[in-house]
Amino acid sequence: MADIEKEKMLAPKLRFKEFRGFWQDRRLGELGNFMGGGTPTTSVEKYWIGDIPWISSSDLFEDDLHNINIYRYLSKEAINESATKVIPKNSVLIIYRVGVGKLAVNKQELCTSQDFSNFIPYEIDSYFIAHYLLARKNLLINFAQGTSIKGFTTSDIKSIKVSIPTLLEQQKIASFLSSVDKKIQQLTRKKELLKQYKKGLMQQLFSGKLRFKDENGKAFPKWEKKRIGELTFKVGKKNTKNIKYPIYSINNQEGFRPQSEQFDGLDSNDRGYDISLYKIFDAKTFAYNPARINVGSIGYSHNIAEGIVSSLYVCFKTKQELEDLYLLCYLDSYSFKKDILRFEEGGVRQYLFYENFSKIKIALPSNQEQIEITKFISEINSRITLINNKIIQTQTFKKGLLQQMFV
Repeated sequence: MADIEKEKMLAPKLRFKEFRGFWQDRRLGELGNFMGGGTPTTSVEKYWIGDIPWISSSDLFEDDLHNINIYRYLSKEAINESATKVIPKNSVLIIYRVGVGKLAVNKQELCTSQDFSNFIPYEIDSYFIAHYLLARKNLLINFAQGTSIKGFTTSDIKSIKVSIPTLLEQQKIASFLSSVDKKIQQLTRKKELLKQYKKGLMQQLFSGKLRFKDENGKAFPKWEKKRIGELTFKVGKKNTKNIKYPIYSINNQEGFRPQSEQFDGLDSNDRGYDISLYKIFDAKTFAYNPARINVGSIGYSHNIAEGIVSSLYVCFKTKQELEDLYLLCYLDSYSFKKDILRFEEGGVRQYLFYENFSKIKIALPSNQEQIEITKFISEINSRITLINNKIIQTQTFKKGLLQQMFV
């Protein structure tokens, strides 16, 4: 009875209807061979002039079995005279040291660094086992050990128990999951193309090369150039009464975000920090981190009624000449990113405090043209957001499949 119950467990929750029977438990080491990698001496130039691809752990991508960043090539001498080996195509490339848990299947012969333990299957479909391991990625991460370099051994991974169906069912599962991967790739590519289009368009818009006309088809007034300091003013009184306002942080993705969402469900109140020096803000306020504005750590509060942010942040508002959303678009432009580099100051860490930030010049159309520019960019941002949401939905769908299609 116990054996029957065990057999019943060896079938996935989600299965193609044409398949029956139970899956079998095997050890990964029984289903193929393992081959390590190596790095030829970089000082020997002749080793790195050839046509045999070589990759390191940084050339694989998280949760992406199909893409490998190949840009370095070895010569035959490098293979003959070093510990580097040529890995057959359709092997499962498994990083077991730096970047533990990243996986890929190679579509051509290549060489890898010593951070890989490469699985060459002979009794199992490559993409089936790659997706299987992706579904069990936490197992690989938990195998990681050591102090300076986290990792696991080939013996560890050989011992992994794998439940497998017939080869035909393996191939059907692998093909279906790969089609989902292809959908994610297509959406990601579409998003990147749209972002490139937006970048080029913003360069034209903020340089004045691309102009709008008013409702009567006439040109808007000539643009001016003004310093940001002429168009904004600092705000942010200190929370001297120690009032427990909602606490926010600024990140480079969403701008203002509740601090508790940013830091493991806890904010400065929960941690017992002194919030009397925090700055009070209300709706239509900009805030940025002087040490992280170079990576986009700036936000706009929109309609947030009230809150506080760390005293490290610079808070400011705009004057009537400058439309808030126009400025927000400009702060995401290539022109502004170049100006950050010009006006930052400091030693090891660079800062852009308000004094220098206010010196940056911005192209200033009329308020109505600013609004037209903002609408146009907002439409593109909405399309990017829509595609990004589809990517997230598809990735979530795949995670569910990985949990249900394997035993």
